[in-house]
Amino acid sequence: MLAELKQFFAELVDGQKPQDQFAENDYRRAAAALLVHIATLDGALTDAKRRKLHAILEAQYGLAAAATDELIAEATQDDREAVDFYHFTSLLMRTLDEAGRLRIVEMLWEMVYADGGVSEFEANVMWRVADLLAVSARDRIALRERVAAARNES
Repeated sequence: MLAELKQFFAELVDGQKPQDQFAENDYRRAAAALLVHIATLDGALTDAKRRKLHAILEAQYGLAAAATDELIAEATQDDREAVDFYHFTSLLMRTLDEAGRLRIVEMLWEMVYADGGVSEFEANVMWRVADLLAVSARDRIALRERVAAARNES
């Protein structure tokens, strides 16, 4: 516990978390686990989805490639061990404000659209996760449309 307090105060003073350390209660790890779950919903993690997952996490959290690989490995293990989404979403609810939670849902939509379309399973998971993150149906749908439009423009 003392080590956690030291780390907490160090993060306050330095202004950011260590880039390559992802504690079990790190919101980045929870977000990555949800992304891994979405990426593997319809089977194994393909190379295209792995690249997209890597790109999303690197861009969002400013991580180096090695740190991103470590985060994905830990998140993959967390996703395998999880029985539901609550562990991840409750941590995100405690840690992030509304704008942060909206960004998580947007990142999840980006992962959904990595293979071009939205399956029924993906849509259902997005509905459940957004609901657990207190993101309204209106905002969830608006984010989906924004990600789909951006994908069509590129």
